[in-house]
Amino acid sequence: MTLLGLSARNALRNRLRTGLTVLAVAVALVAFVMLRTVVWAYTIAGDVAANDRVVSRHKVTFVMLLPKKYAAQVAAQPGVSQVTWANWFGGKDPKHDKEFFAALAVDPATYLDVYDEMKVTPEEKAAWQADRRGCVVGDVLAKKLGWKKGDRIVLESQFIQGQFEMHVSAIYTATRKSVDRNTLIFHWEYMNEAAGPVRDQIGWITSRVKDPARTADIGRAIDKAFDDNDVQTLSQSERAFNQSFVGMFSAILRAIDLVSVVLLGIMMLVLGNTIAMGVRERTQEYGALRALGFLPKHLVLFVLGEAVTIGVAGGVLGLALSYPIVERGMGRFLEENMGGFFPYFRISGGVAATAIALSVLLGVLAAVVPAWQTTRIKVVDALRRIA
Repeated sequence: MTLLGLSARNALRNRLRTGLTVLAVAVALVAFVMLRTVVWAYTIAGDVAANDRVVSRHKVTFVMLLPKKYAAQVAAQPGVSQVTWANWFGGKDPKHDKEFFAALAVDPATYLDVYDEMKVTPEEKAAWQADRRGCVVGDVLAKKLGWKKGDRIVLESQFIQGQFEMHVSAIYTATRKSVDRNTLIFHWEYMNEAAGPVRDQIGWITSRVKDPARTADIGRAIDKAFDDNDVQTLSQSERAFNQSFVGMFSAILRAIDLVSVVLLGIMMLVLGNTIAMGVRERTQEYGALRALGFLPKHLVLFVLGEAVTIGVAGGVLGLALSYPIVERGMGRFLEENMGGFFPYFRISGGVAATAIALSVLLGVLAAVVPAWQTTRIKVVDALRRIA
C-alpha cells in the first residue's frame, strides 16, 4: 500500500460526508461546464460562416435600413457573382404567440441561390417563387409548430400593422450549420406593400463573391461606392458579421466568465471544509504516525491525496452528468431553436479537459491549509487531543 493509495482510502472512512462533497463538487462542475459551453458555442458561431459571402448593412447600426436600390449597385461591383437582400420581419404566429423564430422578408428570385445550403427541391423552389404569399420554413420550426407543406398560416409583425396570410410552399433542410433551421422566409414584395414609412427599404444585402480570398477587398469596394451617399454602408465577411453579434453580448459573456469563476471558488471552499474536518478528526492518528517515524512531508501527501481523490471523483461525476444535461438536453434545445446563435452546442474537448484539470487543481488548493497544519503537529499534543 503506497502513501497515496492509503490517503485515497482515507476518503472513504466517512462515506456519507465524502459522498455529499463529491456530489456538491459534481453539481458545481456541471454548472461550470454549462457556462463555459455557452461562451464557447456562442463564440464558435462565427467560425461556421461561409467564406464567400459579404454582408452589407447600414454603417451606423444594424437596425437602420438601406435603400433597396443599393442592391443593384452592389451587384455591379467587380468580383460579386450574386446578390440578395432581406428584412427582419419580427413575425409571430398568433396561435403560438410565445414561440420565437426568425421571420425574414427576402428576394425570392435570389435568396435560395445565395444561401444554397437551404435545401428544397427545384419544384418546391419554383412553386414558392410563383406564389406571392408563399413561404419556406425550416424543418425544425415546422416540426415545433406543427406546420406541413400546403398549410395556410397567419403571421403578425412587431413592426408592420396587419396580418399576413401565407402558404407553406416548402420545408427546407440545411447542409451547413451556417443556416438556422428555425427560420421562415417569404416574399419581400408582400411585406413591402404594407411597409408604410419604410417602403422600398431593406435591412441588409448579402453578396456572393467569386474569389473568397478577396472578400475583405470587395467589402471595402462596396463601402467606397456609397461613401458620398447620405446612407453609407458597412460591409463585412459573413464570419465578421456573425462575430459582431458576439461583441454586442460581450458584457454578458464576461458576466458568465465571472460566474464560472465564482462557482469554482465555492467548489474549493466546500472541498476545503471537508478536508479540514478530516484532518481535525485524525489529529491523533497523525501524531501516532509522527511517533512511528513518518515525516511531515508524508502527512502532507496523505492530505493532498485525499483531497485530490475527492476532487477527481467529483470532476468525473460532474463531467459524466454534463453530457446528458448540457449537451443532450440544453444543447439540443438551443441548436434546434436558436441555431443562428448556437450552431454547435457541444461540450468541447478543451472544456472537458479544463474541468478535470480544475477539479485536480482545486483539490490541491483546498488541501493547502489543512496540509500545512499537519506539519505543525506536535506528537505529544496530538496524542493528548480528543477530536
